[in-house]
Amino acid sequence: MSGYESVREDMDVIGADGVHVGTVDRVEEDRIKLTRAENAEGHRGHHHYISRGLVADVEGDQVRLSANADVAVTFEEEGSDS
Repeated sequence: MSGYESVREDMDVIGADGVHVGTVDRVEEDRIKLTRAENAEGHRGHHHYISRGLVADVEGDQVRLSANADVAVTFEEEGSDS
């Protein structure tokens, strides 16, 4: 069990390599919605999502992914919602 049910707002999302991927805005069904505040130039104005399947563990205030940060961002979904 990854502890996915424990994911909550403002938790840090960390890749398997320890690199910060983003911050949880909220959980929507089987994915984590990341805050827009940390989006890189060119990605502002929409949210990024991390699939539940990438969550390896939840420890304290951190969501740890099963993929390194540089790989995890390639799996991110994008949404144009507000």
